[in-house]
Amino acid sequence: MQMRFDGLLGFPGGFVDRRYWSLEDGLNRVLGLGLGCVRLTEADYLCSHLTEGPHRVVAHFYARQLTLEELHTIEISAVHSRDHGMEVMGMVRVPLYTQKDRMGGLPNFLANSFVGTAKFQLLFALKILNMVPEEKLAEAVAATLRPKKSALDYGGGAA
Repeated sequence: MQMRFDGLLGFPGGFVDRRYWSLEDGLNRVLGLGLGCVRLTEADYLCSHLTEGPHRVVAHFYARQLTLEELHTIEISAVHSRDHGMEVMGMVRVPLYTQKDRMGGLPNFLANSFVGTAKFQLLFALKILNMVPEEKLAEAVAATLRPKKSALDYGGGAA
């Protein structure tokens, strides 16, 4: 995922003018600008989501398994892209584990702010691609719904 300029987490992508590009051609054009070394195909398509509101947007979500070498290449390319430091602050790896305290790792990550449908897309991909066992995914989501304890709850308050 990417940390965006506005502090929200999201996935690489952009708008596609269907008059000139197929979805995959447009996506690869945008990915080429931001990541430079990934090509997605129709076989990588997972789902689409309609965002309601004043600006209705259909977000098409693609996912592809990468080797560790491909991931390293993408992370290096991303730092050298024209959008790095302006639209995109950097790449972020999603922790696919939960620590013993039941909050560290994926539950804490899910407590971040996401743009549009990105959190739903992430959870959908983790489930459909069997990247996290379904019961662990449900526990991580449930942990983000519990109220967080303040420093005062831990006895750290001043007398």
